[in-house]
Amino acid sequence: MPVAAKLQTPRASAKSKTPLTAARSAAGRTERNCSVARTLDIVSDAWAFLIIREAFFGTQTFEAFRSALGIPRATLTDRLKKLTQLAIFRQVAPGSSQRKEYRLTKMGFDLYPSFIALMQFGDRWLSKGKPPPLTLVHATCGCESHPIVTCSHCGEGVAAREATYRDGPGAGRSPAKAGRNTRRPSDGSRFVLGRPSSVSRALEIIGDKWSFMVVREGFFGNRRYDRILNELAIAPNILTDRLNRLVANGVLRRRQYQTSPERYEYLLTDMGLELYGPFIAMLRWGDRWLSKGKPPLILTHIKCGHDFDPRVDCDQCKTPILAADMRYRLAYDPKSFGALGPRSVD
Repeated sequence: MPVAAKLQTPRASAKSKTPLTAARSAAGRTERNCSVARTLDIVSDAWAFLIIREAFFGTQTFEAFRSALGIPRATLTDRLKKLTQLAIFRQVAPGSSQRKEYRLTKMGFDLYPSFIALMQFGDRWLSKGKPPPLTLVHATCGCESHPIVTCSHCGEGVAAREATYRDGPGAGRSPAKAGRNTRRPSDGSRFVLGRPSSVSRALEIIGDKWSFMVVREGFFGNRRYDRILNELAIAPNILTDRLNRLVANGVLRRRQYQTSPERYEYLLTDMGLELYGPFIAMLRWGDRWLSKGKPPLILTHIKCGHDFDPRVDCDQCKTPILAADMRYRLAYDPKSFGALGPRSVD
């Protein structure tokens, strides 16, 4: 994910030396190659996200997923099949049982840091003054943990203005992927089904394709309506809707730069800038599992001067967090939602 270090547009590569109007090609709309978008292709489907979230809390059987989420049987069957085909889950028949269980693969478990980065964002910005639904306890160090996104080289936290970027070997544009989630944020209420979740609150805001892409353009330094319109080849009414909603949600702010006629640019707020951590956590997952060894972007940490992979570390012991090492203090009773766990501590 690009950064707001200097809010510049990305340096053109041999692959990408095309005008913005290239977003519309003879073969149809094209999109910037982006590992975050590839990750959101999976988790921005509300049912898929909720199923993966429940799996992190120990749910493995069809009926347990259905009980926790109230999901229709046909929908659950479809999503479990797709997530298995994507290698997020694998099917296991324990012992002599004919009943199959759905267990996260290594690829699936590797989504956990991205979920935790989104959770930290939701806890800070979207809790509306209420205590977070759960508090993390890192079993490795025994401390209450508030994980941070860090540089893999020096271990220090990385904020939006503390990194730069350049094109990677996978840079360029590709035909727009059909079928990606384009729901309006107001239609994202499914994200909050089941147990309380700060990750759900975050995805309500940036979980649809266009909202995410508009915010991403802010990190690329594209602030003005016409430039965003051309870069994304988005319908004007949809862009206006997403900009208005992102302003209303506090992710962007409008600033007038012309009076006759009135023109505005859209800048990331402090809240918007803090989406950088979750974005680059998702970028790391997409680079690792979906880029075929050719990441679209390479990030450089300004403070240490090295290229880096984003990590999500415990803020106390500075080691990477793993799902198996986390315990939870809950502010709710999972049984009230027909759900399992997660592994709690007193």
